[in-house]
Amino acid sequence: MTRSELVKRVSAHYPHLHLGHAEKVVDAVLDAITEILERGGRAELRNFGSFSIRNRQSRAGRDPRTGNAIFVAESWAPFFRASKELRTRLNRRG
Repeated sequence: MTRSELVKRVSAHYPHLHLGHAEKVVDAVLDAITEILERGGRAELRNFGSFSIRNRQSRAGRDPRTGNAIFVAESWAPFFRASKELRTRLNRRG
């Protein structure tokens, strides 16, 4: 699902909410989660999951085009952990 599809679904689920307002709501939620992660925090959405960041250590890698050894610098990566309820619902589907 793309961001614009999410906006349309939110707008369809709440008919009183115009498409432009639904877009602002989606943007606000995504911006809030992003800001929390930028500060090194954790964003938990009950019965859905939690977003956090994890450190990836520097390591030796390979350039896929040339096969030459390269150095991959340390970096931070977003991480999502699904809630038990979400995992259960996904595993119930046929």
